[in-house]
Amino acid sequence: MRILLRVGLALAVLLVAGLGGAYGYLRLSLPDLEGRASLPGLAAPVDVLRDAYGIPHIYAASPDDAIFALGFVHAQDRLWQMEMNRRIGAGRLSEVVGPPGLETDRFLRTLGVRRAAEATVGKLDAATTRLLERYSAGVNAFLGTDPVLPPEFLLTGIRPEPWTPVDSLTWVKMMAWDLGGNWRTELLRLRLAKTLPMERIREFLPPYPGDAAPRIADLRELYGGLDEAAVRLAALAPMADEGIGSNNWVVSGAHTASGKPLLANDPHLGLTAPAVWYFAHLNAPGLNAIGATLPGVPAVVLGRNDRVAWGFTNTGPDVQDLYLERLDPAGGYLAPDGPKPFTVIEETIRVKGAPDEKLQVRATRHGPVVSDVLKPALDAMPRGYALALQWTVLRDDDLSLQGLARFATARGWDDVVAAGRELHSPQQNIVYADVDGNIGFLAPARIPVRAKDNDLMGHAPAPGWLPRYDWQGFLEPAQLPLAYNPPSGRVVTANHKVVDASYPHFLTSEWQPPYRAARIESLLAATPKHTVQSFARIQADVVSGAMRDVLPRLLAVPPGSERARAAHALLAKWDHAMVVDRPEPLVAAAWWREFTRRLYADELGDAFASNWLLRPQFVAAALGGGPEARWCDDVRTPVAETCAKLVAESLDAALAELSKRYGEDMGAWRWGAAHVARHEHRPFGRHPQLSRLFDIVEPSPGDAFTVNVGRHNLNDPANPFANRHAASLRAIYDLSNLEGSLFIHSGGQSGNVLSPHYRSFTEAWAKGEYIPMKTSRAAIAAGPHAALRLEPQRR
Repeated sequence: MRILLRVGLALAVLLVAGLGGAYGYLRLSLPDLEGRASLPGLAAPVDVLRDAYGIPHIYAASPDDAIFALGFVHAQDRLWQMEMNRRIGAGRLSEVVGPPGLETDRFLRTLGVRRAAEATVGKLDAATTRLLERYSAGVNAFLGTDPVLPPEFLLTGIRPEPWTPVDSLTWVKMMAWDLGGNWRTELLRLRLAKTLPMERIREFLPPYPGDAAPRIADLRELYGGLDEAAVRLAALAPMADEGIGSNNWVVSGAHTASGKPLLANDPHLGLTAPAVWYFAHLNAPGLNAIGATLPGVPAVVLGRNDRVAWGFTNTGPDVQDLYLERLDPAGGYLAPDGPKPFTVIEETIRVKGAPDEKLQVRATRHGPVVSDVLKPALDAMPRGYALALQWTVLRDDDLSLQGLARFATARGWDDVVAAGRELHSPQQNIVYADVDGNIGFLAPARIPVRAKDNDLMGHAPAPGWLPRYDWQGFLEPAQLPLAYNPPSGRVVTANHKVVDASYPHFLTSEWQPPYRAARIESLLAATPKHTVQSFARIQADVVSGAMRDVLPRLLAVPPGSERARAAHALLAKWDHAMVVDRPEPLVAAAWWREFTRRLYADELGDAFASNWLLRPQFVAAALGGGPEARWCDDVRTPVAETCAKLVAESLDAALAELSKRYGEDMGAWRWGAAHVARHEHRPFGRHPQLSRLFDIVEPSPGDAFTVNVGRHNLNDPANPFANRHAASLRAIYDLSNLEGSLFIHSGGQSGNVLSPHYRSFTEAWAKGEYIPMKTSRAAIAAGPHAALRLEPQRR
């Protein structure tokens, strides 16, 4: 027995020693932040001072060397994220995760984001080409130091390849993909047309408040015998978007205590670990910019310099159209002027642990044939047809990165407008302020013009062989929304409709509901003279306008059970604030979730799961007793159900489900316990054990319609209230004292899980706190910091 104990003890010691050795080795993957590094490609020394938050302040003798250093520090802190991002955009995920990545790779190879990036490189001007080359040189200089790689590389067995300008362009285009998605609702309309008349489709997908419903062709008549294909085609769409977007606003000095403008911005994106953004400060002759950068991209995307500040939100234009292409018996497809051959591209997908896969990509004059590779499409297309996607980002003259890179050196309004003209996609609502007291708004992009006889206007897949559905060019820059020093002294954008009825051009009819915008406007009006602190309170606001609309209608139905009466009493006194430490937000959210399930799951059938959203405008109308109330009847039963019956049943079901998850004591339930901000790691967030180490999780407030956004996915059975989409960063710019500006993002500066900066911002971010946005070298040097000097390598 003693021998066995000794052997067991020895093995335990060896295991601990082995784990300790492995941990010690992986610790070496943390970058050197102090000392000197001799690097090829630098023209002069560069000082990198990392402050207490891990933010690099780069001081260089030229902009060229500053961008080189940005590439170097991005690689130091976010190498795995950069590697994954470029592999995702290039359709090379299977090289990392094996066969589970094939579906994504097939789609992205077919979409051709990287091919479009390769074609765009040759269209950029000399300055942007130089920028991309210098950035790539900085990344590759880090790789040339033969560093110990972050843990993900060891666990997956892959090694980073040299960085190229195409890698940077690819990720800019992928960000545009993440911010688009009109094609999903195109397919949903086609699916609904199988069983519902157009009148009821307009009820389910209502127009923007105050707008008339768009008049589009009757899809049954247009597509005739393709009904079954329509049902299957709709299954191709992933989860639709709701509450997705961002906030920004700016006020002139007439509305501030300082007499100078204030500008706020909080872009909403999917939560990832590490965070989407990386803060950096670049200082060189003619350049002094600080703000949010994207690892892999040589630009300060959102931020300020020493004269101007700018912020983005997504406009959400319709720049994606699906086309049903009629095939030609000879092997091509039909265009208005006759048969045309497909463009055919051969792709090879390398698969970890499996043979390579050959892929033949077909494209029409509109764009890639996505029905060839979307998994449900293998048997979805009717015989003799294909489905192609047209998207502005796939053009070879998309100069968005060229425009983005110029914001950092803008000296005034004219420079920002000029840079915006090259920001082709995605369309952004840009708010502007400068130290002279000016404010402005512009929404630049490449927006397709549709013909006057186009009776679909991008609302459903169009017959590709009919010329009336072809794009007729693009809006001119002068035709896009723009305002400089508006009389109100205020601009607010929150993905709501940013143009009024007098605007003559079509951007989209699928704006986000105006809940956030209305709340921001009301909070701005409530304070005569704003400060950085009052702006911070607005960014932290969690009163849900959607709950204010819908909950009173739910509460109008008398409760049945004793449990339901207790819930009614609790909610009747609630102020609709989605705070972390109260049960009311959780009860209300669960009730709404169960009601939507009963309201329209029967009509949507197998399309329900991928389109299960809160839909406040539709739900409020159904509960208001209008024509939409007919949706309360379950079409699968012979009895005519009423909305009151569904409301009562859904509350009982919600309370039963919450009791299973959180115990019987309703008073002890907490929104924060269910609504955790879940930052998912790629790819380990989907691994049960590794996710505990690599994911970042934090209780958070808000819902999809609060200023402080926190969107949850109703169709997630395990975590239906988890916050998946939120303010990826928050920034407040004080044009009276730019050094008094504030910012924070949702994770930490480092992408290395062993770093203290991996999740260092998350708790403060969830609480609505900030860190200072400093650029003064003296101030940074006077505080805690690490100093690294990058020096030209001697030959």
